[in-house]
Amino acid sequence: MVEAEKRLLANALLDSSNQRFVLLSEACIPLFNFSTIYTHLMNSNENFVETYDQPGPLGRGRYRPQMSPMIKLSQWRKGSQWFEMDRDLALEVVSDKTYFSIFQKYCKGSCYADEHYLPTFVNMKFKNRNSGRTLTWVDWSKGGAHPARFNRQDITKEFLKKLRSESSCEYNGKKTSICHLFARKFTSHALSRLLMFAPKVMQFNH
Repeated sequence: MVEAEKRLLANALLDSSNQRFVLLSEACIPLFNFSTIYTHLMNSNENFVETYDQPGPLGRGRYRPQMSPMIKLSQWRKGSQWFEMDRDLALEVVSDKTYFSIFQKYCKGSCYADEHYLPTFVNMKFKNRNSGRTLTWVDWSKGGAHPARFNRQDITKEFLKKLRSESSCEYNGKKTSICHLFARKFTSHALSRLLMFAPKVMQFNH
């Protein structure tokens, strides 16, 4: 999966006009209109690759001692695979062979590279240019291996407004309530209500 992500980045980098790169899934939706998202990304001083240290079997427990000394346990990180990065970082990710080869060799079985490679690599090499958070909202409150899914009946104006503004984070050194530009997981059955509310809530054109 990480190799697929690197291939997507490599192909997108072939167009020199591409300056920001966002990885989304088919279950993601935008929370703002295009111009708002574009301005937010282009004016950002940071990249958005989620990275955090998680003790226990689902975090540090996935580390493989054979990765040392290139990657130490204290450097091991976890995060969402849904990233946003600028051209400079995308080039670094695509060209990295040293750390990626270690993951290819040792991150197998219960070690999920898509949750650890980018967070670990970015935290080790480019921490000062990274926000440490993702721009894609998910709901893990129900527990389990996958986040909550949202169907047609879940989509309301109030729900969408909550996703758009009920957060607090930093953007270019200042506090903001716009912490997520995208959200998941939404089923295809939610599309009709999303299209109905988008012009009113998210300022999309009809």
